[in-house]
Amino acid sequence: MCLRWLLKIVLLAGVSFRAFTQQKAKGYGLTGWVRNVAGDKVEGEVQGEDESVQKLLRDIDRGPRLAHVVKLETTEKGVKADEAAFDVR
Repeated sequence: MCLRWLLKIVLLAGVSFRAFTQQKAKGYGLTGWVRNVAGDKVEGEVQGEDESVQKLLRDIDRGPRLAHVVKLETTEKGVKADEAAFDVR
């Protein structure tokens, strides 16, 4: 089953967080995007097979070695049929 999630991540420190997320997402064969937003936050969307999405969410919750994730919020969304990559915006 293909699922799409909206992600909202609050970081205390976010060294290389977008690149980390992109690398993990590509490794799991997921599509979507990630970007910085105001207030030390990152947001994005990810879609793919449920098991792969759940693996990415666990990785994001832990974050890269030098980052500190304060909170990860997810909201399920509809699937985008024309998405082919995972981008950093």
